[in-house]
Amino acid sequence: MATTSLSLLQVANGNLPGHLVKMGLDKPLYLDSGKSLSPFVVAYETYGKLNQDHTNAVLVCHALTGDQFAANPHPLTGKPGWWDHMIGPDKILDTNRFFVICANILGGCLGSTGPASINPSTGKPWGLDFPVITISDMVRAQIRLLDHLGIDKLFLAIGGSMGGMQVLDLASRYSDRIFAAVPIAAAPRHSAQNIAFHEVGRQAIMADPDWCQGGYLNNDKCPTRGLAVARMEAHITYLSEPALHRKFGRRLQGREELAFGFDADFQVESYLRHQGSTFVDRFDPNSYLYITRAMDYFDLSEGHNGNLAQAFVGTDVRFCVMSFSSDWLYPTTESRTLVRALNAVAANVSFIEIETDKGHDAFLLDEPEMHRTLSGFIDGCALQMGL
Repeated sequence: MATTSLSLLQVANGNLPGHLVKMGLDKPLYLDSGKSLSPFVVAYETYGKLNQDHTNAVLVCHALTGDQFAANPHPLTGKPGWWDHMIGPDKILDTNRFFVICANILGGCLGSTGPASINPSTGKPWGLDFPVITISDMVRAQIRLLDHLGIDKLFLAIGGSMGGMQVLDLASRYSDRIFAAVPIAAAPRHSAQNIAFHEVGRQAIMADPDWCQGGYLNNDKCPTRGLAVARMEAHITYLSEPALHRKFGRRLQGREELAFGFDADFQVESYLRHQGSTFVDRFDPNSYLYITRAMDYFDLSEGHNGNLAQAFVGTDVRFCVMSFSSDWLYPTTESRTLVRALNAVAANVSFIEIETDKGHDAFLLDEPEMHRTLSGFIDGCALQMGL
């Protein structure tokens, strides 16, 4: 088996640092598809200490290509956690005050049950036999984790992009389990444009001959070329044109003149190829298919006759909705739609559009205005909670 596939298969089945909890033995996890999982595993990391009253818990929800290693070195890459600048002593999510939890989502590939996990009924990786999941299914698994940890109500749920979708689903379906919510660079439903981008990525993976109809792990193969292309295509959507121009322009890569060929003439080409080639070392291709499909299915107004406001009727959750001016993947118009729906049911909501040219990925970067806004919101909510 290829080295990349082997390492991914190992970590997908719990051979990694951190916490693992097996659940569902007595009560299956029922999914939106009508299927169920029993048992299922959730891999998670925690930072800080849970107070005596269990009232200081913060749930950090990760994005599509993220994982539970938000504030400690990644076991496969050795790189710092994706929100290392946000989580820790005296940081925005201050671990001197809060107990921060970040779980690998259901369907992921860093220890939580997903398509690369071993199917207990066959003893082999699930592959495409794994049931199709939704954002709500991911949140149901997280609720089970909170129950396991003895946390009846979160102080805060926060996340960007797909993490923001999880926050919104949690606030809509489990409003009694959450005091405050911060969805960042997210939307109440996936747009046709975003579904289209995801479909291109999925087709790139499935067109790779090493995909083997989803059974590559049983055939000692891995569709790394297709996954790399999917990553390259998606990464473009996370950036903005001004950011790409500022970082790369039309500068050539390691040469003074055009090569008149199809190697990476331009720096931006080399950058994208690097993004693709490193991504395949830490992510399972089938997980990419399942997670992008879950995002495509996300629509909070579904089940409410298309009325988004009805998803939040009676909520006591305090919301802080954040968007970025240059984010064309989840533009500010989507956040304003959410805010109007919350206002329609007299929810407690604040909203800010942060001026930046860094695009969708700004939520992962050092954005002073985002940090100031979060600090003020969190401090205000903590005061109300007596924390």
